[in-house]
Amino acid sequence: MKRLRDSWLTFVKKLPRAYSGRPMAFAVLLGLSALNFCSEWPQGIPRPAWIDTYDRILPDSFGSARQLLFDHFQRWFPRVPASQPVIIVAIDDKTLAAAGQWPWPRNRLANLIDAIAAQKPLAIGLDIYMPEADQTSPDKVAGNLPASAAALAAGLRALPSHEAILARSLRAAPSVLGAAASAHATADTSTDLRSAPILVHGTDPLESVLRFDYVLASLPELQAAAHGQAMLNVALEQGTVRRVPLIMGLGNKLVPGMPVEMLRVATASPLVEVFAYPSGVQAVGVADVQVPTQPNGEIWLHFASIRATQNRYVSAVDVMQRKAGAERMRNKLVLVGLTGTGLTDIRATPLGELVPGIEVQAQVIETIFDGRFLQRPAWLKLGESLFIIAFGMLIIWYVPRTDSRLAVFIRAVPKSSAILGIALNLLLLLSCVLVFRYFGLLIDAASIFIIESVVMGSFFSTALLEDEAQKRQDAAREQVRNSGKTGAGKVFDGALARWKRIHRSSK
Repeated sequence: MKRLRDSWLTFVKKLPRAYSGRPMAFAVLLGLSALNFCSEWPQGIPRPAWIDTYDRILPDSFGSARQLLFDHFQRWFPRVPASQPVIIVAIDDKTLAAAGQWPWPRNRLANLIDAIAAQKPLAIGLDIYMPEADQTSPDKVAGNLPASAAALAAGLRALPSHEAILARSLRAAPSVLGAAASAHATADTSTDLRSAPILVHGTDPLESVLRFDYVLASLPELQAAAHGQAMLNVALEQGTVRRVPLIMGLGNKLVPGMPVEMLRVATASPLVEVFAYPSGVQAVGVADVQVPTQPNGEIWLHFASIRATQNRYVSAVDVMQRKAGAERMRNKLVLVGLTGTGLTDIRATPLGELVPGIEVQAQVIETIFDGRFLQRPAWLKLGESLFIIAFGMLIIWYVPRTDSRLAVFIRAVPKSSAILGIALNLLLLLSCVLVFRYFGLLIDAASIFIIESVVMGSFFSTALLEDEAQKRQDAAREQVRNSGKTGAGKVFDGALARWKRIHRSSK
């Protein structure tokens, strides 16, 4: 047993230096390539169950570096808006100071919608959901009056409810109500939503898209009056919005996101079209517009700086007081949302900015109009993996060769290996930046750099091990050579050394 253990330890010690370190580098290449592939399993390819276990053990193994690189692509080249199809009517601090705190009575919100509709927009989307009845409605107030005020209570009950007033305004305007999908049931959630039909071309994509069982939506009376219902959910990764779903699953049906439903209402289209393959969603279409998506129905959003979009904001109080320009909202897509202090859902973008949630929906619509889509299709991940393995194999085959031009160059030029490594990585980064800039493709240069650098590093480790082993062997030989000499031999060596010193000094 001891002999077997010693043999195994000897084998393990020699393994890193075997065949100039190639087996060790090959193992590193395959191992890291597998980790990278599993960290971002391509959508549309059947996902083994053990990948979930891997995600729990090694969460985000390459994801942070990948997302950081993609964020920097956007910071270097933010989208420059080419059009302004969206106006945001903001319920801001100025509005709240003039019209009262939020939530408003529904009849006041109806007045705002009427004022917007008077300017003839193509669609009005509300980044607001109202699952509960308005407690300031006349019938609710009547229910709280004492018995002595029976006549007053009867008069109040004869008035239309605030929900009825708001429903009338929603019916008269090209309105879209927002809703929020939820994975958990609460007192205000439901399991269904009134939404426009979705026509699927190809394979049913319900298993590919983000899917939820519950939704926080407005009252059925308001849903019936509005011209559309849409989801407001965005995809968050470490607190940052990078992707937005255009369609989602609610129970056993597909429902649209706010940008798609706004386009449907604006174009008076009867339905939303989804083009899907067995691998997932390919595109989402409305009228003659088709938006390419990821297999799960999301799009990567190319953000414009908030500084470039400030002119799309109009204070709601200016709209209600008819102070906004008469043509400001004509033939525009108008989004109504909360931006007042403490009321809005603040979102972080890849540009490092904090924006109101309604701004994200506006940027999606603007991106569709401009046609500036970012894409990371499944074939790109496969191509990256093949490139990593192919380039890694080239390194493994070529670098250890002592007779190669590379080896001669490295021996002849000081610090050439560092210079060469930096040059190759800068070339890789520049190529990925250009592809992003002109084609909108997100190439994961970070994972390529990490894996290939570790493979190169494994050869340096092998060289250090060989150098250390060589030093130990030389020391052992010197010790054996010295210990094998007799006393007379040592005396002779000393006398010879003294004679050489005297001879040199007499010259």
